[in-house]
Amino acid sequence: METQKMSIMERLVAPTPNFFKTIRNLGIVLGAIGGTLITVPVALPAWILAAAKVLVVAGSVAAGVSQTAVKGDR
Repeated sequence: METQKMSIMERLVAPTPNFFKTIRNLGIVLGAIGGTLITVPVALPAWILAAAKVLVVAGSVAAGVSQTAVKGDR
């Protein structure tokens, strides 16, 4: 099986499989929740802020990586 090389821009605009669309959307939601917790104007325990930072990073990575997945034979 021969693989075809694609540029990042081609991957970003190519159709994404449904599974990876779901992962992308969950990553966006996790990042948004983490960002909201970080910017809350009340004092939160340190462990919640640490968990929020992890959510932002994990959500961003999941969304970014899953967006570059492409459907089928290209």
